[in-house]
Amino acid sequence: MSFDQIAWLPLCAGLTAAGVALAYLAFRRRGLSAGLRMTAWALLPLAAYLTGALKTIWNIGTSLVSFATGLVFSPAVWSGVVLAGISLLLFFVSGGIRGRTLSKFRAMGKKEPTAAVAAEGPTRPLPATRKPEAAKPAKPAGKGASDDFSDIEDILKKHGIS
Repeated sequence: MSFDQIAWLPLCAGLTAAGVALAYLAFRRRGLSAGLRMTAWALLPLAAYLTGALKTIWNIGTSLVSFATGLVFSPAVWSGVVLAGISLLLFFVSGGIRGRTLSKFRAMGKKEPTAAVAAEGPTRPLPATRKPEAAKPAKPAGKGASDDFSDIEDILKKHGIS
C-alpha cells in the first residue's frame, strides 16, 4: 500500500479527536498536568499531516521495514555478516599473536623483530625474568603482637615508606 492510497486527513483528524476526548477524561481524573500532556500528544497526528511531516515519517518507516526484511531474508547479506565476523576474529587473533611475539623478543633484550623472524617466533629459550629472592631467616616465635607490626615495618622500609 502506498502513501497516496490512504485517506490521511480523516485518519489524523480522528486520532486527534479521540486523543482530545481521552485528554478531557485524564484532566477530570488526574488533574490539569495529565490533561495538558494528553492534549499535546493528541495534537501531533493532525500537526504531522498539516506540515507534510507525515509523508516523511511514512517514507522512513517503509525504508526501515524494507531494509530489515532484506537483511533477514537475504542469503547474500547473511554471508556478508559471516565474512565480517570472520574478519573481526582474525584481527583479534593476529593482534594477540603479535603482542605475544613482541613481548618474548623484548624479554630477550632484542628490539622489534623483522617480519620473517616474527613469523617464526623466538628460536632460543627465554631467560628467567625474575631472580628468586634470598630466604629471610624465620623470626623466633613467642614475641607476641609486636612481631606482626615489625613485619609490616620491614615491608614499609623496603618500599621506602617510613
